[in-house]
Amino acid sequence: MLTRIGLFLLTNLAVLALAGIVMSLLGVNSASMAGLLVMAAIFGFGGSLISLLMSKWMAKRATGAMVIETPRNDAERWLVDTVRRQAQAAGIGMPEVAVYEAPEINAFATGANRNNALVAVSTGLLNQMTQDEAEAVLGHEVAHVANGDMITMALLQGVLNTFVIVLARVVGGVIDSYLSGNREGGRGFAYYIIVFVLEMVFGLFATMIAMWFSRRREFRADHGGASLAGRQKMIAALERLARNHSESTLPTQVAAFGITGGVSQGLRKLFLSHPPLEERIAALRQSTAA
Repeated sequence: MLTRIGLFLLTNLAVLALAGIVMSLLGVNSASMAGLLVMAAIFGFGGSLISLLMSKWMAKRATGAMVIETPRNDAERWLVDTVRRQAQAAGIGMPEVAVYEAPEINAFATGANRNNALVAVSTGLLNQMTQDEAEAVLGHEVAHVANGDMITMALLQGVLNTFVIVLARVVGGVIDSYLSGNREGGRGFAYYIIVFVLEMVFGLFATMIAMWFSRRREFRADHGGASLAGRQKMIAALERLARNHSESTLPTQVAAFGITGGVSQGLRKLFLSHPPLEERIAALRQSTAA
């Protein structure tokens, strides 16, 4: 975890340094530049890191997930025992295990620490999947925790947020100066409109980058689930999801960490957090053949 945080902090510092060089070349006042860089870092990372730290609490509150403190039946006992075994195999601390009410087959994992995470499954999953299929889904979620995906996504979002804030203001300042003919650095009302529009545009590109990474990590978690539960079980679980697929009812806070995401066509695919199930199944089969 510390290595990952260090790498992302270095990446963010590199972004800020590059922005500083660009702003210096454009003649932006050094004092205002320093303030912008500090402001961008605070706002860029602040929201994503706070969301990460609160992720377990938010997920429980948003889904109504009930943590299994003491198993009340064989299904709950099997869930806890399976997650414990997989967590030990993955080399992480035992996550909290929870169940939430939802008709679709789904599950998610979240938490700021790979040794203090949450793995939750829907009642739809318990009712519609075989034990082998459910075991693979749990392996997929445990793999997310072991890979540190929640931490990585939060830090990546922080870097992208920082980049959007800095770039929108740098480009907005240049455009405003050109349109107004003001070279003294003063900012009129038009500047703030330009910055708002640029943040929307750059934010779309940032979202596409984040979702591209999210789709990559789903393939990795599938392979992790296959390692923990068995490749054929993982393939069977994904095939079950493909046959019974319905739109996820998970709230936005945890939707990206569910076993499956939405279905879309065309350019909207660029904004999906999960790749198509058919591609995930094919990737596992190809790795089997290899």
